Amino acid sequence: MYRLTSVIGIAALGLLASGCTGFAYLSKTYVALTPQVVTIGCKDPYEVYDQRRIRKMLIVSNSLREITGCGIDDRLDGGDPALTRARRFREAARAYLDETVREDCKITGETVFTDLQTEFTYTCAGPVEPRGTKVPRLPGRTRVGL
Repeated sequence: MYRLTSVIGIAALGLLASGCTGFAYLSKTYVALTPQVVTIGCKDPYEVYDQRRIRKMLIVSNSLREITGCGIDDRLDGGDPALTRARRFREAARAYLDETVREDCKITGETVFTDLQTEFTYTCAGPVEPRGTKVPRLPGRTRVGL
């Protein structure tokens, strides 16, 4: 019994440490950015944190949307929720690039941090905009009660 508890404890510490690493990276990379909102499908909103200078973006969903959102039809048809979630996140990333007038950009990489957070890397034919350049922005999410 003690051995099983030790194994479970070590596994939990490993998961916690890997989660902390992801959290530290996401905080350092995206904490200063204001989220923009892109919608896909039947108006499912996803928050996008875009680091234009390093050409990475973080797409964020929320657990309520993942349970009750448009993807619920895929689950009822026997689809794997994890696979449909990945497809929706990719669709949100592509829609965001298109809506911010970067149709020529291509998504080149994807890192899943949690079921609710995926980072995409992308490349574009044009150069990175210099600081201070006015770029197209999508509406952000407003806070309730402010």
